[in-house]
Amino acid sequence: MAGTLDKATLAALPDPAVVVGSDGRVEHCTPLAGRLLRTTPDQIEGRPAADVLALTDATGQDWWKCAMPLEGDPARFPRIPHQDLTLTTADGGTRPVMLTAARVAGDDGSLQHLLVLLRRAEVRQRLDAARSDLVSTVSHEIRSPLTSVKGFVKTLLAKWDRFNDDQKRQMLLTVNEDADRVTRLLGELLDVSRIDAGRLQLRRQMVDVEAIAERVAARLSAGDESHAIEVTFAQGFPRLYADPDKIEQVLTNLVENALKYGGGITAITGAADDTEALIVVSDQGQGIPEQYLTQIFTKFFRRAGERRTGTGLGLYITKGIVEAHGGRIWATSEEGTGTRMHVTLPVGGLELLGIDVPVRS
Repeated sequence: MAGTLDKATLAALPDPAVVVGSDGRVEHCTPLAGRLLRTTPDQIEGRPAADVLALTDATGQDWWKCAMPLEGDPARFPRIPHQDLTLTTADGGTRPVMLTAARVAGDDGSLQHLLVLLRRAEVRQRLDAARSDLVSTVSHEIRSPLTSVKGFVKTLLAKWDRFNDDQKRQMLLTVNEDADRVTRLLGELLDVSRIDAGRLQLRRQMVDVEAIAERVAARLSAGDESHAIEVTFAQGFPRLYADPDKIEQVLTNLVENALKYGGGITAITGAADDTEALIVVSDQGQGIPEQYLTQIFTKFFRRAGERRTGTGLGLYITKGIVEAHGGRIWATSEEGTGTRMHVTLPVGGLELLGIDVPVRS
């Protein structure tokens, strides 16, 4: 093996690597590549690369025959850019991979080695599928209110004089509600993108969480006596260093879920010790089966047979906000007795950001 392509260097690479000679046979296979191919390096080395490293493109064509990677001039075309391919493993299975390669020249300038780097692409495929689901879901949810807005506005413009004031007001109220729904959906989409990118911004200050909880309860129970929401915080519950808008969003999502899927009285309770505050939103509904208690915080989760409503992003966003604050969220439930959503947030102020606050004597 020439110059820089020594085994120790190749073994240290984070991706599976295979070195192919100018004759098309495998000269070296790293242990990671062996595991990817579901075999051992000694079962691969010395054999034709096209046989042991069976790669096909999106159309099902043999990559070795179509791309002819051993035919390129190392001086003019030293690298083969990223390609999405399908790898057939030693046991006959297939898996998606991302491939890049480099042509290494010998002393006379001709091709001496082809260094092939492979990376499993399942995670990327799942991310791509999740993004497609997100776009599809949000597009579907936005289409309905926009159609409504367009329909009412068009009707009012064409037949304004035919409606009385009450009818016009009702139409405009519907347009306003649908516009709010679109705004909320777009906000959810932005929140998800920021959470996925780890860029959720918090505007922290010392916050009275009990006051926020009472405000959320008053807003969501207004005008509907069937929505009983109780707020009970322990005496001396501390102010928390948090983003007030995000905390209100968390409580709103949790209470709306309790009202939508639960039953009976919805309660918001709070207690704290020296290091941690615990806020619990509970209902008296049918509860959630144990196997779903962690899945409900994933994107687009729906129970089997459940009618699809909303985007399925609320609890995912809630979890992202809580964790961005350095807290935790989890659910407990007993079928037939209700569900409890537990949120913990750290107690403290600027010291949570590593800022020392001098104590006044």
